[in-house]
Amino acid sequence: MTASDWQKILKQLKNKPVIAKKFLRFNKPKERKTGIAAQKCKRCGRFGAHLHQYDLHLCRHCFREIAEDLGFKKYS
Repeated sequence: MTASDWQKILKQLKNKPVIAKKFLRFNKPKERKTGIAAQKCKRCGRFGAHLHQYDLHLCRHCFREIAEDLGFKKYS
């Protein structure tokens, strides 16, 4: 079951809270603690090349676009 599948089914069960709660208990994907999928860009949602230094949580592409707005200076 993919991530989008369980969310679609959960929408169908919104009028049945008891069944929806049981469905979530057994079918929701686990939260990632390690690995590439543990952190994603809060701006675009990419997983790779993630900058979490200074609690930025941005991918390198988004960081390049908004670095000057955040106060970083480009040297050379």
